[in-house]
Amino acid sequence: MADGGTEGGAREVVPGEWRGRVRGPAAGDEVAARGVPVPREGDPVRPDDLPDGLVVADARGVVTCFNAAAARITGVPAEAALGSPLEDVLPLEDLDGRRWWRLTDPYGGLAIRTRQPEKNLLLPGGREILVSAQYVRPRPRGPLVRLVVSLRDTGARRRTERGHAELIATVAHELRSPLTSVKGFTATLLAKWERFNDDQKRLMLETVDADAHRVTRLITELLDISRIDAGRMELRRQPVDIAGAAARHVQAHIAAGRSCDRFVVTVRRPLPALWADPDKVDQVLSNLLENAVRHGGGTVTIDIAPTAGGEGPEGTVITVSDEGQGIPEESMNRVFTRFWRGSKRGGTGLGLYIVKGIVEVHGGWITVGRAPRGGARFRFMLPVALPAHLQ
Repeated sequence: MADGGTEGGAREVVPGEWRGRVRGPAAGDEVAARGVPVPREGDPVRPDDLPDGLVVADARGVVTCFNAAAARITGVPAEAALGSPLEDVLPLEDLDGRRWWRLTDPYGGLAIRTRQPEKNLLLPGGREILVSAQYVRPRPRGPLVRLVVSLRDTGARRRTERGHAELIATVAHELRSPLTSVKGFTATLLAKWERFNDDQKRLMLETVDADAHRVTRLITELLDISRIDAGRMELRRQPVDIAGAAARHVQAHIAAGRSCDRFVVTVRRPLPALWADPDKVDQVLSNLLENAVRHGGGTVTIDIAPTAGGEGPEGTVITVSDEGQGIPEESMNRVFTRFWRGSKRGGTGLGLYIVKGIVEVHGGWITVGRAPRGGARFRFMLPVALPAHLQ
């Protein structure tokens, strides 16, 4: 590539040429304290407005534009990049350690090329970034007059890929255990049916049924996650008696053998009319109540009340709290993330992530904190809303 310097080491600056972040404001522009023009409605888009790194080199391979995102991604100040050879500013290597600009040779290579597809390349120190380029030519097969390079950080993509890998590993682990049980019991029953009495057969079939239910629940969770992440979760809003729904869940726990003294349900009326998806609301209540019963301690309290001042739009606030050890302060910000299980193992760690997604799809919010008596306290709000055909 051509050297961008002039004799004596000074850098040539073409009058009126865009010089990235060091270009001065036009006459009459309002200037902020740090010397950058204040954006105004109707202004043209500036390179620093772009979320991705933007590097532009001229026909000689000299950098003429280096935006703020490029400086952040590469760690090279814009002032040092402008006027320098592109190969020096971006000493990129491929994953095999070969110098990228020498391989691709944008200025001396094939004249028919117009772009470079996005590719993973390495900065000095081994940091990986995504690089794509556009070759600007005045005519087909003409000389390269400008090279526009886009830079993107791979951090977000790597976190997404890591999340997908963790999800696959968790699902594989959670599916293997019940399916192994189902396979083992069914194979045993088919091979030795006559050797077992009725009670033994019933026990094995009940185990198969429970494991099949576990698999079904896991698949339902995966479908919920895919809909939440894709923004495609649909709601079938109907009038919901939230107090009745909470009482129904408590009765289910009592019927399963838990003491009725362990539950307290308080309702502060009048409650606003609530239109929500009853199945989704049941899913939220079931998850929060199950967590309080299994992982908490003491009395489990469900408090239902209309929103108070400062709690957002009109709606209903439901609080589920217990008197157990609670959630450590340092874990509070991870409670609603995927795979969070707290100090106790068990389950997929997807339930609270789904709960948060369901509440937010309804237009509400959910928080976690410490209950007055030391346990965990979950509060979520469902706003007043009508189904689409009544709006």
